[in-house]
Amino acid sequence: MNSNCSFEAVDQVMRYLELVIYMPIFLFGLLLNVAALVVFCLFLRKWTESTIYMTSLALMDLLLIFPLPFKMHATNHLWPAHLQPLCSVLESLYFVGIYGSIYTIMCIAVDRWVAICHPFRAKQLRSPKAAFWTCVGVWMLVLAAMSSTIFRFREAGHTAFHCFHSFSKKGWSPQVISCLQVFGFLLPALVVVYCSFKTIWVLKQSGQRSPKSRACVKIIYSSLCAFLVPFTPSHLGILLQFLVHQGVIQDCGAKTNISLFIQIAMCLSNISCCLDAACYYFIAHEVRSTKHTFRLSMISQRRATFSTSEV
Repeated sequence: MNSNCSFEAVDQVMRYLELVIYMPIFLFGLLLNVAALVVFCLFLRKWTESTIYMTSLALMDLLLIFPLPFKMHATNHLWPAHLQPLCSVLESLYFVGIYGSIYTIMCIAVDRWVAICHPFRAKQLRSPKAAFWTCVGVWMLVLAAMSSTIFRFREAGHTAFHCFHSFSKKGWSPQVISCLQVFGFLLPALVVVYCSFKTIWVLKQSGQRSPKSRACVKIIYSSLCAFLVPFTPSHLGILLQFLVHQGVIQDCGAKTNISLFIQIAMCLSNISCCLDAACYYFIAHEVRSTKHTFRLSMISQRRATFSTSEV
């Protein structure tokens, strides 16, 4: 990056803007996710696939929320060099929370697609045990991928530094950014979008307009919004900042605008822990309507099979 290009104005704006954004996200996110865990663990008597996935998602959101006070502090204060290991741990937890949420939402979309679009196969593929081990697999995957990667992003130094900022050149290498964009966002996004719209189409084709069916559609739209709204701008910002580090974008004005954009986008991506509350709100309806949804899908498929056999 061009040393003649000053980012002091951007840093000055973000010192105050991060506090304005992070404080409500931290307070509401903590309250909503703790409340969700209390409901799922204490008040819902039966563990279903949906409640297991949502419990895992709430835990991922809390993992994202935990480092936010440290992130707010690091914006306005330099940390001494001996706190670099602590910073790497906090950064790892933060990114595990982000990408764990992404993959958990993807699993929820796939599980719902199987349940509604393939109800006969769902009897063999879906179970609380399968959902539990899927969540365990997601946790192991993101912990292994993010922790081993983030710890290499900070080179040992002897000067004060800003945690959550100024990753080393290894953090912006083409290999890292390509994997982050493709496997961290684009692939899960394609799966979520496909499963969501396919499920909505099947529900509409069934011809049912019951309140339970409408509630299921609301769940799908809320999950889709909880995925696309926070994570699309942040990954676009990462891509643009990568182009800056690669020298593709050299104009100073463009660099400062991209720096401001990626920092705001990354701040707003944390709102996912609050948007997921929409999923928690509808989860009780989904738990009660699971059998009803199975029945509608099976009747619809039977009708299609019967109609085909008559031709």
